[in-house]
Parts: sequence; structure tokens; C-alpha cells
Amino acid sequence: MNDFSHQQLISENVLFRFLISPDRRIFRHLLLIVFIGAVLYNSTPVIDNPIVIFVYFIALFYVNMYVLVPKLLFRNKNIEYCLSVIGILVVVAVCGYFFNPFNKENGLNIPLFSFLTVLLLAASSSIKLFQKGMMDKQLIYELKQSKTYAELEQLKNQINPHFLFNMLNNANVLTKKDPEKASEVLVKLSDLLRYQLYDSARDKVLLTSDIHFLEDFLNLEKVRRDSFDFLISKEGDLSGVQIPPLLFISFVENAVKHNNDATKSSYVNLYFDVRNDELFFKCINSKPMVKSVSNAGGLGLANVKRRLELLFPATHSLSIEEDSERYYVTLTIKL
Repeated sequence: MNDFSHQQLISENVLFRFLISPDRRIFRHLLLIVFIGAVLYNSTPVIDNPIVIFVYFIALFYVNMYVLVPKLLFRNKNIEYCLSVIGILVVVAVCGYFFNPFNKENGLNIPLFSFLTVLLLAASSSIKLFQKGMMDKQLIYELKQSKTYAELEQLKNQINPHFLFNMLNNANVLTKKDPEKASEVLVKLSDLLRYQLYDSARDKVLLTSDIHFLEDFLNLEKVRRDSFDFLISKEGDLSGVQIPPLLFISFVENAVKHNNDATKSSYVNLYFDVRNDELFFKCINSKPMVKSVSNAGGLGLANVKRRLELLFPATHSLSIEEDSERYYVTLTIKL
């Protein structure tokens, strides 16, 4: 059973919640007391002292559940636990022989009473072991979730400085060549940083907001490069759709980084389509006449791949292809 199905089983199964939830502890104890009381009430023809048997069963159940099982069985002291159970059976047999709580005419059936004792011990041990097993699985699940969240935050924090470093470097170059353009770049960069500092700090952002962020980024690149153009196509019902922040910027940044060509105009085309609870994203960018030394996507692209694995482990499809003139990135996500 994977973590998701385990969590879903706990949250949806009423019986599991009843058996392990601390909020339902009182109801569990009341149900046990009522059940044992009802069994003994229906057995009054063969029992002279039902109150004694009732106290014995309740005491046996709770001593085993809260003393023997936690202190012996949970600590792998299996021999000591078995000896304790045997000791209880011996004490029950001796006490039952001298102080028979059953009907004198029927006498005390020691094998049957011992069997009931063992059955009660097994029931209380099983409940306690089941509770511990489910709580351990829940703890492991929460630890994994916490680790995943910490890793996602770390990856997102790595993307932000990486992107900021590139854009500040661009502005620095422009301050010497064209101060007016450098000023325009810094103004646009402030808008991008506002998005990164506030909106991207959330777990989810509107898809339309993230697309607007990409548009600002590409406009910034257009200011920096005269021979650059871009297209953003939006189809389907994008309104209200929420996604993790900064999910596409690494693909777009990588496309811009690797299509810079001094000999001809370059372009980046983005396509967004939402339909049938599925988000389709495609990024197409031109290839330069002179290939770059390294085709590696860098830190940003590696991070977004890892983020996709963590956020959508079984509900996303990513492919990166190329031909003689273009690079293609296609991403599909089940919403």
C-alpha cells in the first residue's frame, strides 16, 4: 500500500478512525464495558456472581492493554509476556477452584474459562498492536510529507536566486550600453520580484497570474534583445485554475538562454490549454545557428523536474525534444 492510499484509507474508513482516534477513546471504552456487561447479563443462569466476573474481565483487559503489552510486547520481551499470561491462567485456575463464581451445580469449567481469558487477552493485544501499527504508519507518512515539503521549499528557493542573478547580470550589461533600456529593465524586474516575493510564497497561485509573470519575463527579454520575439497562446478555461508557483519559468528561462542568436531573430512560443481537468503546456524555441557548448538545462531545469516528481508523481508527463531548428518542451498535468 502506498502512502496516498494509506492516508486515504485512514481518513475514509470509519472503523479505522474509531479504533485509533484519541477523540473516540471514551466511546471505545464505553462500548467495551457495554459489550462485556451484555454478555455476562445473558449468562446469569450459569453465573452466581456476574459482578466478580465483570470486574475480572475489565481488569484483565486493561492490565493487558496498558501494562503488559506496552511494557513487554512493545519492547520485544516476548518470553516475559508469555510467562505473564501463563501466570494469569494459573492464578485464575487456583482462584476459580477455591472461589467458584459460577453456578455450583455446573461447577467451574477451567479449560473453558482459561480459553475465554486467553481470548480476551488476544483481543486486547490485537487492538493495541493494531493501534500502534496504524499510528506508526501515520507518523512515517507525516515525516515523509514534512521531508517532501522541506525539499520543495528548498528547490523553490534555489530557483528564485538563480533567476534573479541572471536578470541582474543582464541589467548590469545594459547600464553601459543603453542606460535607458537598463532603467526599463529594472522597472520590469521590480514587478517580477514583487510576484516572486509575495505570490510565489504561497503553495498555489492562479495559472493566469503565473502566465502574466512569464509574459513580464519575456517582455523583459524583448527589451534586452532587439532580435527576439515571443508568443503566448491561451486556450480552454484557464480562470480559477491553480498551480504551484514558478512551475514554468525554468522551461522558459532555459529556452531564452539557449536560443540567443546574433545572426538571426529568435523566438519563444508558449501554449497553454486547459480542458477535461488537464493542463497542457508547450514551449517551443528556436535554435541558434551556432550550437552552444553545453546543452544542459542548468540548475533551474533540474529543479523543476524534481519539483514535478514531488508534486505530481503519477499525474504528469514531461517530454523534451528537438529537431534541426527547434526545441520542444511538452508538459501535461492532471489537475
